[in-house]
Amino acid sequence: MADLTMTRLHEGMVILYAISLVFYFIDYLDKDSKAHRIAFWLLSIVWLLQTVFLVLYIVETKRFPILTLFEGIYFYAWLLISLSIGLHLIYRVMVPVFFLNVIGFIFMTIHTFSPVQIERSPVGETLISELLFIHVTFAILSYVGFSLSFVFSALYHILYRLLKKKKWTKQFGKLPSLDQTEKGMTVSIVIGIPFLFVSLILGLQWGYVTLNEFSLIDVKIIGSFILLFVYGYLFYRRKKGTLYGTSYAWGHAYAFLLVLVNFFLGSRLSDFHFWY
Repeated sequence: MADLTMTRLHEGMVILYAISLVFYFIDYLDKDSKAHRIAFWLLSIVWLLQTVFLVLYIVETKRFPILTLFEGIYFYAWLLISLSIGLHLIYRVMVPVFFLNVIGFIFMTIHTFSPVQIERSPVGETLISELLFIHVTFAILSYVGFSLSFVFSALYHILYRLLKKKKWTKQFGKLPSLDQTEKGMTVSIVIGIPFLFVSLILGLQWGYVTLNEFSLIDVKIIGSFILLFVYGYLFYRRKKGTLYGTSYAWGHAYAFLLVLVNFFLGSRLSDFHFWY
């Protein structure tokens, strides 16, 4: 029962860490102070839980936990989180904090869902299925964000045509402004990009742990990285002020077409992503 509780708590830490990383990503992309505060407090909870588990492990084994690769990975992840919190509190530097947390999250996931942990755990198969569940959930949440960006891009085109043809109707007053739809597109991908990024990290870990022959040369994996690049490029051009208006809206529409291709065709052609 104690082992099961510890397993659940470690899963909970990974989820909290993933959500924290999403908010850090939002803050990194869009300088959102509220997202930054949420990310920091979630990360602080993860650090506190990690510290408690580390101390309990030292008390139980009567030694410092760095003698095996499995223990070293956990201690390394703890050090990265501690360093990122220290940088946050002392120097207020956000870019190093964000990238430290990306590395820390990868190693925390490796530790929680590593083959050694699964063999030791009384719920090994459940761990694997839950890793897959979290991966798929974050992927779907990213698709929701990208779908919303497509809706805003469609609204932009509708509004643009109405304004150009000066067709003022009663329904026009219920529509957002062009500026609001552009902002909606940006906010939507700021949400979608980090969810897709975290989903890819979790998915790669699931493939490594579960599959006998796992390769990065898979249609769905390549397609997901392409999506990450395309939406990241759209956001970058938008922030630089070189992509706006109808061109920006068309960019979102074409990008969403890639989402649909990756979701349906990519899943069919993938070696291990099976959607029926």
